[in-house]
Amino acid sequence: MTEEPAGCDEESGRAALGGALRYLRGKAGKSLGQLAEETRYDKSYLYRLEVGQRLSKLAVMEDLDRYYGSQDLLVQLWKVARREVFKDKYKEFMRLEQTARIMYKFALGIPGLLQTEEVARALLSGNQETESEADQVEEQVIARLGRQQLLHRNPAPSARIIMDEYALRRPVADSEAWEAQLEHLIEMAELPMVTLQVLPLSAGAHHLMDGSMTLLWQEDGSAAAYTEGNRCSELMEDPTDVTRARLSYDRLRDLALPPSDSIAFIRGVLKEHRE
Repeated sequence: MTEEPAGCDEESGRAALGGALRYLRGKAGKSLGQLAEETRYDKSYLYRLEVGQRLSKLAVMEDLDRYYGSQDLLVQLWKVARREVFKDKYKEFMRLEQTARIMYKFALGIPGLLQTEEVARALLSGNQETESEADQVEEQVIARLGRQQLLHRNPAPSARIIMDEYALRRPVADSEAWEAQLEHLIEMAELPMVTLQVLPLSAGAHHLMDGSMTLLWQEDGSAAAYTEGNRCSELMEDPTDVTRARLSYDRLRDLALPPSDSIAFIRGVLKEHRE
């Protein structure tokens, strides 16, 4: 008995695409194993596409449209799902971040996960233009502080964070708040599951100067990369793209100070601030 196509869920183009993939495979009388063998795509990868856990590259949908003889049905559904992913990419990134077992991060400024409440408020208030927007700023502060709880969950994720020295040379106006922020960075760097490295200005120009990068690995080994910069962002889940991002991160890590030297560096900046 063939599977019926899933109804188009207005809230999930990816689910509609997955439903179509399941329907076409069922109609063709193929098991996932047979489909994997005949298309040479990994069986687990095909499964994740069918249950809506992944969004493939366009070329994969073109291949499957040819395989099933479905004209451009899958391509058109993919385009809808892709627009949805772009719209909700940050929400999806947040979801993945909450369940990640390993995370690598690079930031030009102090990462939101390591900001104190006072510094978070000072940074977020920079976009405030009217007094009526104060409530929105407070909501953003609460949301940012809430994200930090993931570093304290049980089990806590293994987190490696590279922070540009630039972040340490741009204090907020409140001197006491900045001192507390530097002290907080040292405290966080001493947590067993957190590795903090400083990328010194002496390392010179580098390839991530225009934004930030986060790599996430889940319990099942699946990975994603998220980049932000120049008022745009991208969530990448394709293994090739994630591997490229990982290599990019590793090159930056090679330029950063070792963890122990990084803590000593932050202590030095704190000492300078107090003098």
